[in-house]
Amino acid sequence: MNDTSTPAAPPEVFNFAQHLLELNAVRPDKTAFIDDHGTLSYGALTERVHRLAGGLRALGLRREERVLLLMHDCNDWPVSFLGAMLAGLVPVAVNTLLTADDYAYMLEHSRAQAVLVSGALLPVLTAAMVKSDHEVAKVIVSRPVAPLHPAEVAFDDFLAAHLPLHRQVATRADDPGFWLYSSGSTGRPKGTVHSHANPYWTCALYGRGVLGLQESDVCFSAAKLFFAYGLGNALTFPMSVGATTLLMAERATPEATFKRWIGHAGAVRPTVFYGAPTGYAGMLAHPQLPARSAVALRLVSSAGEALPADIGRRFRAHFGVDIVDGIGSTEMLHIFLSNTPQRVRYGTTGWPVPGYEIALRGDDGTPVPDGEPGDLYIQGPSAAMMYWGNRAKTRETFQGGWTKSGDKYIRNPDGSYTYGGRSDDMLKVSGIYVSPFEVEATLVQHPAVLEAAVIGVSDREGLTKTKAFVVLKAGAMASADELKAFVKDKLAPYKYPRLIEFVPDLPKTATGKIQRFKLREREAAAG
Repeated sequence: MNDTSTPAAPPEVFNFAQHLLELNAVRPDKTAFIDDHGTLSYGALTERVHRLAGGLRALGLRREERVLLLMHDCNDWPVSFLGAMLAGLVPVAVNTLLTADDYAYMLEHSRAQAVLVSGALLPVLTAAMVKSDHEVAKVIVSRPVAPLHPAEVAFDDFLAAHLPLHRQVATRADDPGFWLYSSGSTGRPKGTVHSHANPYWTCALYGRGVLGLQESDVCFSAAKLFFAYGLGNALTFPMSVGATTLLMAERATPEATFKRWIGHAGAVRPTVFYGAPTGYAGMLAHPQLPARSAVALRLVSSAGEALPADIGRRFRAHFGVDIVDGIGSTEMLHIFLSNTPQRVRYGTTGWPVPGYEIALRGDDGTPVPDGEPGDLYIQGPSAAMMYWGNRAKTRETFQGGWTKSGDKYIRNPDGSYTYGGRSDDMLKVSGIYVSPFEVEATLVQHPAVLEAAVIGVSDREGLTKTKAFVVLKAGAMASADELKAFVKDKLAPYKYPRLIEFVPDLPKTATGKIQRFKLREREAAAG
């Protein structure tokens, strides 16, 4: 832990974008962001943010009106996000991998008055706008790839046509600052509303307090900026210390990641990398895995799903750097339970981040003793304000000062916490809870296994049995009996998967989380 002192709260009148820009006024010539097309200094960033803010207000947009942000990671993304916040507007950052139907819903749900969009994503946005009855004032296009219509304007032209915002917008710390849509496993995504103060707290408590980010760091995140994890990793955290961020529009494949790690074409090499367990597994199995001497990594983070201990140990053995695993959520904005660079216990998610409280409760709402699984609740200053237009889900998730995560955890004697799985993924076999994650983490220790997902299936008597879906490494061989015996040798006998199916890949979310519910749906349809 780098800083155990409690940070001062932000003032009542507080604009987070203005706060970040003021922090970096002392380093106008330093590079803030690097994308595939060039660099953006802190001074140029400040100028562009103010011009975008002035332009959005010139359109007639008013305080707290929403602006949809549908953009690949590039230097225009932080300008868009911070520019909207500076103007007292509310950017709604959305996943770039969705469909026109999804975007039509988000336009109507958020009532966005303008859209900031990548040129490559303009066709799907246009299709969404055709499907929706909601109208927007202007579509501002970053790096257009085709001629624009009258209601559309190129990003750079829009900035050039407007004066910088000349009058400070007196937003308050508790005012709505931005939205992120949570990726629900069922139903429509939920518009999660965060205040201006919330990223201030995640920067102070986790970015600086746990990770100890430094001005000299170069940060690179596999998770994109529209995710809560990526937003902290690649925008709010590095800007809070004056660091540099490397942005990548393309998907974070092992090849694309390695190219950035080793500093392709003379580019700077990242010192801090943020990834997810699935990505680390794929990189460690890749034949082009760089040598330790080829990279400059000093700090490596993981979130999204619990990190199997074997992956962490193999990464450390190869690169000499631990993977600092933690858990966060869209609702809490970033990580609240984590290992630290100074204290890593593989197989656990670590200890509560100072500033957050953790509680484990049983089905009856009472605390569970150490060693028994319970539902994870979090209390901390970065909790979201609400789900927009969804009172029932808001009341279910945000309970007084506590946020219900939907995860099962076990508290260990040393105060660390071990992940059990999503509450709706937990299995009861022979009357005893079985964690799918524990079985999956054991299966991936087998040298032939790349990935595994475990669900419960009913036998003819209606009893729950475990079934594992296994992806083997390229060229590797293993039998179902061999894998069953491997698990039996390492876990209690009742935990081994009774059924094993070998598959070419597993269904995943855009963040790399395994979608076990899709496997359950497939089994139900087949059964």
